[in-house]
Amino acid sequence: MRLVAALAALTLAAPGAALQVDAGARSPAPVAAGAGFRWTGTAVQGGLIQVVAPAGSVAVTLDGVALSPAPDGRFPIGFDRDAGPLALLAATAADGRRIVQPIAVAPRAWRIERLATLPRFPAPDPVMAQLRPAELARIAAARALVTDADGWRQPFRWPATGRISGLFGAQRIYRGEPGAYHSGTDIARPTGTPVAAPADGVVILAADRPFTLEGTLLMIDHGQGLNSAFLHLSRIDVRVGDHVRQGQIVGAVGMTGRATGPHLHWSLRWRDARLDPMLAAGAM
Repeated sequence: MRLVAALAALTLAAPGAALQVDAGARSPAPVAAGAGFRWTGTAVQGGLIQVVAPAGSVAVTLDGVALSPAPDGRFPIGFDRDAGPLALLAATAADGRRIVQPIAVAPRAWRIERLATLPRFPAPDPVMAQLRPAELARIAAARALVTDADGWRQPFRWPATGRISGLFGAQRIYRGEPGAYHSGTDIARPTGTPVAAPADGVVILAADRPFTLEGTLLMIDHGQGLNSAFLHLSRIDVRVGDHVRQGQIVGAVGMTGRATGPHLHWSLRWRDARLDPMLAAGAM
């Protein structure tokens, strides 16, 4: 409701224009487009943009949550698969003035498969129930790490090329009950196919044994809250704490964990937002 109220109070001078607001003013004064936030990329569900904060900003927020731009004022923003239609960027200057920038987030159509006869959940797996909490804790701890990586600045490359066998955002509906959507992109390749780092980064998780679902799991932090995860690997060639370069071989395709055939599952996250790797890497 705060976002809606804030947007209702804004009158833009032109599409994409930012608003500069005096701390004690009763109504916002519009400024020319380009005087506030600037970004490259498309604001779309599952998408990633690169943003430059207004010069002299001392604080930046997205929907009220604090961000930490790099010293040059740059930072990425990712939009979750289920992101709402509007996001609100705000910057505070040293004298207390605020620049507010609404961002319209374009919706997407997702592949939905309806299964009227199958239940959502299979029979309970007691082994998974025992192991899963510790696995999820390791993943959460890895994502919470802050590194000096700056691969977020780079155009991402595909970690492997081949037939796309699973699309980000695809979802099944079981007897009317939605299942979890597919959180990454699957690339079907033979076991042993090399997997390369899609951008510079720091290794934050390198599984020493297969996880129940993800199998042999590798995670790389690209900085600014952006990280990649590679699932079902047959091997990992790097260790936690290693700095890797874009294009460096970090492991190999496999079918460990819950996989019906050899493939690479690549997932990408910015903070808690799940992103579409195909949008980040572009045409294969």
